[in-house]
Amino acid sequence: MASKNHVERLATAVLDNLRYQHDWTELQLLTHSPVDNSPLPRPLIIGLPPRQLYLHPDDQIEMLKSHPNPENRIPETPVAEWVLPTHLSEKWSLRSFANVFDSMPAQASAAPDRVKRVLLATVHDDSTVVYYFMHDGIVKPRQN
Repeated sequence: MASKNHVERLATAVLDNLRYQHDWTELQLLTHSPVDNSPLPRPLIIGLPPRQLYLHPDDQIEMLKSHPNPENRIPETPVAEWVLPTHLSEKWSLRSFANVFDSMPAQASAAPDRVKRVLLATVHDDSTVVYYFMHDGIVKPRQN
């Protein structure tokens, strides 16, 4: 894929972008699994965004049903997100992504059956960073 120094610089650039441009907190750059300390195939970032990035449609319905007054703003609790730094010129295969998902620990969330997901952070040569959710498996699409 890419040299170790290149990957570390990418991860640092994405970490700085999340911290200073998007106000994420509790950011950690991980090179080894927090579960068994085995090396990760790529450095991953874990952190807490300022608000929840995505709420599954089924969870949205449950939240609306359980909230006493839906006319008021419903409080959001941010969830820790995994981020995979990449460069636009890198060539990724399904196997490469599968290796990343296999190295991630199971999600510790209210929904234990939640599919693993990672926020793919793609850096361009001009230092622009775009973010896409990538799920390990099939996920019910969002209802508009």
